[in-house]
Amino acid sequence: MNERPATPLLDQVDEPADLRRLRPDQLRQLADELRAETISAVGVTGGHLGSGLGVVELTTAIHYVFDTPEDKLIWDVGHQCYPHKILTGRRDRIRTLRQGGGLSGFTRRAESDYDPFGAAHSSTSISAALGFAIANKLAGRPGKGIAVIGDGAMSAGMAYEAMNNAEAAGNRLIVILNDNDMSIAPPVGGLSAYLARLVSSREFLGLRGLARKIARKLPRPLHNAAKKTDEFARGMAMGGTLFEELGFYYVGPVDGHNLDQLIPVLENVRDAAEGPCLVHVVTQKGKGYAPAEAAADKYHGVQKFDVVTGAQAKAPPGPPSYTGVFARALIAEAQRDETICAITAAMPSGTGLDQFEEAFPDRCFDVGIAEQHAVTFAAGLAAQGMRPFCAIYSTFLQRAYDQVVHDVAIQNLPVRFGIDRAGLVGADGSTHAGSFDITYLATLPNMVVMAAADEAELVHMIHTCALHDDGPIAVRYPRGNGVGVPLPEQPMRLKIGEGRVVREGKKVAILSLGTRLEEALKAADALDARGLSTTVADLRFAKPLDEALIRRLLTGHEVAVTVEEGSIGGLGAHVLTLASDEGLIDTGLKLRTLRLPDVFQDQDKPERQYAEAGLDADGIVATVLKALRHNSAGVGEAGARA
Repeated sequence: MNERPATPLLDQVDEPADLRRLRPDQLRQLADELRAETISAVGVTGGHLGSGLGVVELTTAIHYVFDTPEDKLIWDVGHQCYPHKILTGRRDRIRTLRQGGGLSGFTRRAESDYDPFGAAHSSTSISAALGFAIANKLAGRPGKGIAVIGDGAMSAGMAYEAMNNAEAAGNRLIVILNDNDMSIAPPVGGLSAYLARLVSSREFLGLRGLARKIARKLPRPLHNAAKKTDEFARGMAMGGTLFEELGFYYVGPVDGHNLDQLIPVLENVRDAAEGPCLVHVVTQKGKGYAPAEAAADKYHGVQKFDVVTGAQAKAPPGPPSYTGVFARALIAEAQRDETICAITAAMPSGTGLDQFEEAFPDRCFDVGIAEQHAVTFAAGLAAQGMRPFCAIYSTFLQRAYDQVVHDVAIQNLPVRFGIDRAGLVGADGSTHAGSFDITYLATLPNMVVMAAADEAELVHMIHTCALHDDGPIAVRYPRGNGVGVPLPEQPMRLKIGEGRVVREGKKVAILSLGTRLEEALKAADALDARGLSTTVADLRFAKPLDEALIRRLLTGHEVAVTVEEGSIGGLGAHVLTLASDEGLIDTGLKLRTLRLPDVFQDQDKPERQYAEAGLDADGIVATVLKALRHNSAGVGEAGARA
C-alpha cells in the first residue's frame, strides 16, 4: 500500500530557486514532506533508502543556503541523492529510479545541471569539488565547490590526497562530512552546536583573522606558539585537529537534522573569508522512517516495499546466490586450512564475508573503502605464507589495478581474487557493471583467470584457488542467483587452463566463458533444430587458455563463436590471437566473438541488457547464421545482435 503522501509545500518547489523563496519557518514542513515523498518513491522502485533519509534536512539546507547550480554540489557515491533529485526538477520522474530509461540511482551529469559530477564510487567528491572551485577561481567566476562525503568514504586515501591539495582553492571549497555511523566525534548537544555557530560566525572569523595578522608580526617562535594555541583550543572544544593539519577550518559537530542549527552554520561558512572549510554534520541513516531507523543495514538498499509496514518484496525461492555459494565454499576451505584468510574493502555483506567473519573473526579483515590497500595487504599476507582471498566487486577492483600489477602479478604472489558482480548488474547501471576484469587481468603475466559457469563450478574454483600456490589467481562470478544445479559434496581441484566440452556437435562450436553457458546451450538447441549440429564448450579459463581444446574446436567446425560477459580485449581477443598466431584464420574458419558492446550500458533488467548486447541465445544464433551466410572466409568481432 504505497499511496502518494500529501505534500502541499513540496508541490510548490520544482527547483531550488523555489525553495529559497520559502520562509525559514516553512523549511521543517518541507523537509518532512520531502522525506515522505522519498519513502513513497523508493517503496515503488526499490533502491537506496537509508542514506537518502539521513540527508533530507542537509539537502534542504544546502539548496536553501547556496546558489546551486552555480555553486557546484557534489554528493560522494551519490546513493543518497534521491531527495536532491526531487528538489532539482526531477520529481515527476522519481518513480522511474533505476529502471530502464529512468533516472539513475546516482548523480549523473546528463540528467541535470544540478548534477555537475557523476559518481557511484566513493571518495571522489573532494577532488572533483576542488577542481570546480579552482576552475572558477582561475576564471574569475563566482561559485563554490561543495562536497558532501560520508564518514565511511573518509576511509579511502583519495579523500585525504584531495584535502592535502585543497588550500589552493581558498574559501571556494566547502567539505561537509556526513557522519552517520562511525561516531568519530562527541555526541551533538547544545554546547557543541553553540560552539559551531560561534566559530563559523563572521565576527569570530574576523577577530581570528586580525589576531593572525598580529601574530605574523611577532617573532617566529611566538607566531608559531599563537597558531598552536588557537588550534589546540578549538581542537579541545570540538575536535577536528586532523582536518586543521590538512589546511581546513573545521566547524562542528552540528546536528544534521536540526535546520535551526544547520542553516546559520552553512550561511556563516558560505560567507566566510577563511580558506577551505570542513563542516562536520552528524546524521542518522534512515531518519524519520521507523523500520529504517531500526535496521539501517537492511534498509540501506531495498527491494520494493510497503510504506506502512516496511515489509520488502521477497524474491521467490530459488537457487542460492553466487555470493552465498562463494561464502560457504570459502568457509569450508578455511575449516580445512588455517592459513586461509579473507579481505574485504567495506563490503562484508555484499561479498558474503560477513558469514566468513562470523566463523573466523581473527582471519577476516575489513579494511574500509581502500581497495588499493586491500590488494597490497593481501600481497603481504601471501608473501608471509598465508593464503589470502581478496573479495572485491569487479567494478571496485579497477581502483586497485596498479597494486594488482605491481604488488601481486610482478612478484607472482599467490593472492586469490574473488571477483563478485562480474558482468552486468541491472539497476545499478554502468558504474557498477563488472565489464572489464577479464580484459585487465588476463593481459597480465602470471595471472590465472577463471569464470564460473554455475554455482557448482564456483565451488570447484574456490577449492582450486585455495590450493593454488604458483601465483595470483582470480575467479569471477555474477550478481544474483545460480542456475539451480546441485552443489558438489566434495569440491574438485580443476587443472589450470583446462576447459570442458558439455555438448558435442560437428558444424558450429560455441566457446563459452562464465554464466552465458546456459544461453549457449539454448542457442545450440535452436541451431540443432535448424540442422546445424553444435558443440558447446565451457572454457572455464580466460587465462591460461586451453589451447589444445580451442585448436580442436576451431579446426573441426565451420563456425566458431566465443561468448563472454566482458568487454572487448578479453577472451575473444585472446582466442583471435591464438588463431592468428597458428594460421587458423587462413583455413577458411569463420570465427566470431561476442562480448559486451563498446559502450557504457544504462541500467535495465539484466536479461534486457544481455539481449541488447547480443549475449542471449537469440543473439548467439543470429551471429552464427550471419556468419554462415557469408560465402567468403572471414574473421571478425560481432559486438551486438547481428
